[in-house]
Amino acid sequence: MNHIARKTGLATMALTLSLGMAACGGSEEEPASASDTSSESSSETPSEEPMEEESAASDAAEGTFGEGCAAIPTDESDPGSFAGMATEPVATAASGNPLLKTLVAAVTKAGLVDTLNSAEGITVFAPTDEAFAKIPKKTLNAVLADKKTLTAILTHHVVPETLTPDNLAGTFTTLNKDELTVEGSGDMFTADTEEAANVICGNISTANAKVYVIDTVMMPQM
Repeated sequence: MNHIARKTGLATMALTLSLGMAACGGSEEEPASASDTSSESSSETPSEEPMEEESAASDAAEGTFGEGCAAIPTDESDPGSFAGMATEPVATAASGNPLLKTLVAAVTKAGLVDTLNSAEGITVFAPTDEAFAKIPKKTLNAVLADKKTLTAILTHHVVPETLTPDNLAGTFTTLNKDELTVEGSGDMFTADTEEAANVICGNISTANAKVYVIDTVMMPQM
C-alpha cells in the first residue's frame, strides 16, 4: 500500500512540474506579425515633404538670373520668394516682392491690378523702388496723381506675350500699343535703349507672367 502511494505521489509531482514548465513556455513573446513590422517600418520612414518643398523652391528659382535676385527672400513660405511668386498672378505676386513696393502702389492707384492678374501669358518689366526714386519727387507725385499718364507708363512696361531669355532680345508691341526694344543675351539685357533699363533679376515666373526686374522706369512717348 505504501509502495502504491509513493508511486502516486511521484506521478502527481511529475504532472505538476510538467504543467509548470508548460506555463512558463507560454509566457515567451510571439514573433511580430507582418502588419506590426510594416507599421513600425512606415513610422520610421522619414517624411518626404521637406524634400518636395525644397524641390518646388528650386524649380521656381531655376533659370532666374541677375545680381538683384540676391534680394529675393529664400524662405519658400515667404510670398516674395521665387516659390511664393510662382503660385500667384503677377500683380499679387509683385505685392510680396521687397523690391517692388512703389510699383505695386502705382499699379493699384492706376486700377490695373485686375487687368494684370487676369491677363494670360504676359511679360512685365518691373522697375524697383530705387528706379522710381530716380524720378524727381515732384514729377513722380504729379504722375501718380494723373491716372491717364500713369496707366500709359505702366502698360508700356507690359508685353502681351511670354518672353523667356531665349527670345527676350527684340522689339515688341506693349500693352500701351507702342514699341519696346530689348537688347542683350545670356544674363545681360537692357530694355529701352534710350532709358537704358538694365535687367537686374530676370526670368521670374508667376502664375500668369514672366517678370524682369529693371533698374530704371521707362517712359513712353506721350
